[in-house]
Amino acid sequence: MTVTRSGTQAVPLHRRSIEYEAFDAGDILIIVGRLTDSRPWAEDGRAVARVHDMELRVSVAVDGLRITEAEAVMHTFPHTECPGIVAAFAGLVGLSVARGYTRAVQSRFGGPLGCTHLEQLARSLGPVVIQAVTSRRALAVSRGEAEDLVTGTGSPWARNSCHVWAEGGLAEQKLEAGWRPGVGPYPSPPLEFFRSGGRP
Repeated sequence: MTVTRSGTQAVPLHRRSIEYEAFDAGDILIIVGRLTDSRPWAEDGRAVARVHDMELRVSVAVDGLRITEAEAVMHTFPHTECPGIVAAFAGLVGLSVARGYTRAVQSRFGGPLGCTHLEQLARSLGPVVIQAVTSRRALAVSRGEAEDLVTGTGSPWARNSCHVWAEGGLAEQKLEAGWRPGVGPYPSPPLEFFRSGGRP
């Protein structure tokens, strides 16, 4: 048990864990996502402690970021019939994880068309793929096979993905001022540092 600010005892009721791993396999990325739901109060065996344990495995072509293989697996589930939906998630094949991906996943697997837990894994897969692409490039930089994380003068895959990468925003201004992602300190110094001629 933990204590809240008001001094009352707080009993942990539910724990959801979502974990992804990404692997470089040449011209494809392999992404494995896993979702588990557990009841910490039941770990002593008085009730079911783990209620969901589900996996989603996809292969994504590096060129074009299109899903080429998809497989869902249910390890722990509440109803005997739950695994009847896993084959439907092969329907991810052909989707691009670029713009419009989340909407496409929701229209194919949302609500009664799928499993809410596998659909959540599928929906949150897009940003994981983008981070894997970035990490793949960072590995190339660390090996001396590339100079920095971006190609050319920009990073179109990141554009408008957050407030820093807004079109014409801070990240693009830093790039114009000489910043190179993956080179220098982390986190990156402020824009003023690069505008004043600073180099990491």
